[in-house]
Amino acid sequence: MTLHAFAGNDFEMLFRKLQKELIDAPVISTGQWQSKDISDIPMMQTPELANVSFSMRIPTAKEGLADLTGAHLPWAEDHFQERVGGEPLNPSPSEEWWPFAQKVNKEHKSEEGSAFSHTYPERIWPKWAGPAYSEMPQSNSVAWEPMHGVRFDYGDLEDVVNQLLVGPLTRQAFLPIWFPEDTGAILGRRVPCTLGYHFMIRDGVLQITYYMRSCDLIRHFQDDVYMAGRLAQWMVNELNTRVAPEGAPIPKYSLRVGDLNMHIVSLHCFQGDLAMMKYRDSKSLSWNV
Repeated sequence: MTLHAFAGNDFEMLFRKLQKELIDAPVISTGQWQSKDISDIPMMQTPELANVSFSMRIPTAKEGLADLTGAHLPWAEDHFQERVGGEPLNPSPSEEWWPFAQKVNKEHKSEEGSAFSHTYPERIWPKWAGPAYSEMPQSNSVAWEPMHGVRFDYGDLEDVVNQLLVGPLTRQAFLPIWFPEDTGAILGRRVPCTLGYHFMIRDGVLQITYYMRSCDLIRHFQDDVYMAGRLAQWMVNELNTRVAPEGAPIPKYSLRVGDLNMHIVSLHCFQGDLAMMKYRDSKSLSWNV
């Protein structure tokens, strides 16, 4: 299925179409959800739409983006600020007030101990993530080294900003959320739903392309769209207000935010959500009214 939406009310039309399609979609029993066995829980089986893609124009202001998507505010903005805040937080403080953090969800989301298998701030700022970061505040050591890959040091969101400052027309500006340690997931741990974000500038406009392997329409879709749009807005602001690294060409234009292109391999909901979806179809898209 390929769907297209643009500015204005088209996002609401897209959302309602996806609701209707999911109500009649085939049910997929994967046997697990977030590494938990759900094979004997019929209400947690998932109607699924495969390979959903759409494009939409991103509003220039966060308020317009919030109105367009009906994101769960203030949580979505709180968590977005954690993502771009420069620290590999694990857990993220906003986890405590996630709108869907009911007891059953917490059981599925929590890992042993205080840390999760991953968080978005940790994946966006991975250079000092993990045990090294948690130990830093208690240490005066200057011996810490950034996370190292097969051949080179890890990059992070700051590096993507600098990459675009140095080469505004690059095709290489990609921020991965899915890491090699997620490949296979043979230990049964949670892995990211997001694969990554690609940024590209053409004719003074920045577009963002967002790749997801999996997305829950009810609990995550609107917030995922909102935070991807906010990431594009944030990037435009950073590029327009920063001084380019020494020796870098200075862009001859002021950037504007452009389109969000989103690709979801599996868009789904739970069977237990279908009754709510049928009722909600006649209500406001926004959860904030």
